[in-house]
Amino acid sequence: MKRIRILMSGMALVAVLTLAVGCTRPAGDTPKGGAKSGKDGDAKGGKPAKEVHAAHGEGPHGGAVGDWGGGKYHFEFTVDHDKKEATVYILGSDEKTPAPIKAKDGQLSLSIKGLKNKDEYKVVLKAEPQKGDSEGKASRFIGKDDKLGMVQEFAGTVSGEADGTPYSGDFKEEPADPKKK
Repeated sequence: MKRIRILMSGMALVAVLTLAVGCTRPAGDTPKGGAKSGKDGDAKGGKPAKEVHAAHGEGPHGGAVGDWGGGKYHFEFTVDHDKKEATVYILGSDEKTPAPIKAKDGQLSLSIKGLKNKDEYKVVLKAEPQKGDSEGKASRFIGKDDKLGMVQEFAGTVSGEADGTPYSGDFKEEPADPKKK
């Protein structure tokens, strides 16, 4: 009887630890294709937000998804190397639905780094409303730079002011998985 009690206690402890550890991520660990950010954290104090949820995966346009506003918003970063153009889509908490915002001066800022050539630079992203975005708001922002023409993965930060609140979030593109194609 004593063995059964010890065995059951051990199994309960393992179950509790598995649940507790399975839903969190160490503060310095950024999810694949995702980001760590916060409504106030990154934008105001340069500190990562305390809360980071599960990895995001690929966005609805095939890009890298990151947190923007502690889960209120997400963003998706895509790049068209031929056009030398980056597009950032603002998404809702479901990471799929467009979430039009009123950006300060109709712009967002993209701080970007090429992972192949390590070149760092900034790109201004201008509002390009999508069909269905309400008047004066946009869920798509586009910027051009010759350096975006180099075929490579990128990492960076998307920052800006949405509806009067500053937001900032990081992203990192992952190499395409040839097995998926």
